Amino acid sequence: MTDRRQLLLDAAIRVLGTGGPRQLTHRAVDAEAGLPEGSASNRFRTREALVAGVFDRLVEVETLAWQRLAVDLPPGDAAAFARVLGRLVREFTDQGRVVTLARYALFVEAAVRPDLRPAIEAGRARLAGWGEPLLATLGSTDPSAHFRMLLALIDGLLGNQLASPEDDFAPEAAVAALLHGFRAGPST
Repeated sequence: MTDRRQLLLDAAIRVLGTGGPRQLTHRAVDAEAGLPEGSASNRFRTREALVAGVFDRLVEVETLAWQRLAVDLPPGDAAAFARVLGRLVREFTDQGRVVTLARYALFVEAAVRPDLRPAIEAGRARLAGWGEPLLATLGSTDPSAHFRMLLALIDGLLGNQLASPEDDFAPEAAVAALLHGFRAGPST
C-alpha cells in the first residue's frame, strides 16, 4: 500500500471512529490527513471506493495487531490463545478504540446498504483464511462454524466494553469457555 493511500485510509478510519458514517466525506478525510482538498477523491473516486478501501485497511490493521500479539503463540495451546485474544480485545477497546468504532460504524451502514456487504464478507474470508486453521490446531471439531462463533463472541465483547466499559474487563474467561466447547464436540 502506498504511503499516501495508507495515510488517507487511516485518516478515514479516524473520521469514522470519531464521527460516524455521516462524517465520512472526501473533504473530511483530506482535512484529517492534513492533505490538500481533492487528495482523497483523487485516490477514491466515489464514497463507495473509499468505504471499500477502509474495509480493507481495517482488516489489515486488525490482522497486524493479531500477528504482533500472537508471534510466540505455542501451537495447540488453548489457554495461551485465550490470553492473547483477551489482550487483543482489550487493546481494541483501549488504544484501538477508534479503529473498532470505525469498523462498527461501517457494519451499521452495511446493515442498511446491502452493496457494502460483499466487502465485509471479503474481510471475513481473509480472516478465516488464518483463523480456521488455527482453531483446528486447538482441537476444533468444526473450524469454519467455530470461527464464525468466535468472531461473534469477540464482536459482542468489544461492543459491550465500548458501550459500557468495565474497569475489571477480562475477556479471557469467555474465550476460554468457548474454546473448551469447540473441543468438546457435539453433545449427546
